[in-house]
Amino acid sequence: MGTAARPNEADISAASAAVMTRLIDRQAEVTQHVRRRLAIEIAELRTDPTLVDLLGASVESNLDTFFHALRHEIPLANVERPTAALEYSRRIAQRGVPMEALVRAYRLGHGMVLDMVVGEVGNAGFDPRVGLAVLERITPVSFRYIDWISQQVVSVYEEERDRWLANRNSVRALRVREILDSADADADAITGAIRYPMRRTHLAAVLWSVPGADPDDDLTRLELFLRELADFVDAHGGPLFVAVDRTSGWGWIPLRAAAATGAVGAVKRFVTGRDDAPRVALGTPLPGVDGFRRSHRQARWTHDVAVAAGSDGVTAAADPGLAAAALLRGNLDEARSWIRDVLGPLACGTAKDARLRETLQVFLRHGKSYKAAAAELNLHFNSVKYRVDRAIDRRGRPIGDDRLDVELALLLCQWFGASVLPARED
Repeated sequence: MGTAARPNEADISAASAAVMTRLIDRQAEVTQHVRRRLAIEIAELRTDPTLVDLLGASVESNLDTFFHALRHEIPLANVERPTAALEYSRRIAQRGVPMEALVRAYRLGHGMVLDMVVGEVGNAGFDPRVGLAVLERITPVSFRYIDWISQQVVSVYEEERDRWLANRNSVRALRVREILDSADADADAITGAIRYPMRRTHLAAVLWSVPGADPDDDLTRLELFLRELADFVDAHGGPLFVAVDRTSGWGWIPLRAAAATGAVGAVKRFVTGRDDAPRVALGTPLPGVDGFRRSHRQARWTHDVAVAAGSDGVTAAADPGLAAAALLRGNLDEARSWIRDVLGPLACGTAKDARLRETLQVFLRHGKSYKAAAAELNLHFNSVKYRVDRAIDRRGRPIGDDRLDVELALLLCQWFGASVLPARED
């Protein structure tokens, strides 16, 4: 029996191009799938919403580079290093994420993408010999790409980690982190160690740069902004700033007890109208060493909510409903499904549904009073009633014993917006 002839190179190239074109068309879907799986499988990569967002950008840039290199038969020697992947490597180096997590992410991602390639080849209906030849062409290129990009990101990681450790104010920053992680309550000793008045009332903040800012100057501008902010709120001593990475930092402002009540409002007034202001997440003003730590923890989870929600300006731990929203900030995929179960088609990202949700939320908050809701929303009584009825119609069932679920789902929609809402009804 003779051996079947190998398909000609033109047919293999055309089939390979067809497979890669299909994957390019599905690139957003593939990116989302890989990002979610990596965040689930590798705990170190889901510690911060900012890193999760940048992980998505890294995955997207790698897929875009790899898919187009194969689609257009571009040699790896001529491929440019994906910028977002390099930046992600720098950022996790600054955050102390182990290099092993980065390398494992590339191994797992490679496996997932190869599975999708096999699926596309199977779905294409090629002659079996053509399908096998396509896989024989794509598979070794994928391994060479992973070997190449892994070397690139590991090199960038090592350079950035060395630079970061060498250039930051290591002693003070490390001491602050030790204080946050310990139970030491000696205020005077801590004050001497970090040169910050620990016996005051402390307003903690997380500050991060807006997209498009110059990363080479970010930390200087964030620290300067914190000083200006401290002056505005009449701080009782100089503020404390600790860099987290090249675009974000932690801050503390020492206050007199009498000034603590109005401090959050003062920060919001200061930031309003400032085009150059970074984004700010605030804890609540709390006294002593324990208050230094607790306010910082509040600012951290407030920052997580603000990043997930895409919030601008100032977000404060004391903002209504934020503490409840923060409890679910680490599991938005499950929250998204639960919100849809509770609200039905009302859980949609359209402007019309947003107005209906807002009206229903205010109506429920005022104990189902149309009059009180109309006063808050500055609407006619009948307009409120129409919107509430329409919102319930959109939900598909009346609000009964599940009122608490409805209010919580509306709260999560308010805070997380597009992160938990589809742009249109499925």
